Amino acid sequence: QLQASGGGLVQAGGSLRLSCAASGRPFSSYTVAWFRRNLGKERDFVGARRSGSGTYYADSVKGRFTISRDNAKNTFYLQMNNLKPEDTAVYYCAVSLRNLIYSSLGSTMNYDYWGQGTEVTVSS
Repeated sequence: QLQASGGGLVQAGGSLRLSCAASGRPFSSYTVAWFRRNLGKERDFVGARRSGSGTYYADSVKGRFTISRDNAKNTFYLQMNNLKPEDTAVYYCAVSLRNLIYSSLGSTMNYDYWGQGTEVTVSS
């Protein structure tokens, strides 16, 4: 029900925008998020946007990444600027059917739907 796209190869300092299109129920009342996984490790929290207001980011991407949502299109985005080689990962979008509180945003267990992942490679 979630389709992620927009990954690719980019040089350090460049930008990419990832998209996550949802089919089925509208997600305007829910929390949307992005996670990433590198080298087979656990999925790490990148950022999340709660319904209505409140966007939170991991310290490693704060100031460089921005999550936005277009409820009319049932799509949300991850704008990534000033990319670094350490941002190389497979990025996953996720939706929680609840409007999560801040302390719950970073746990993969709190998300109900996941996209298939889109690969981002940042070359130095």
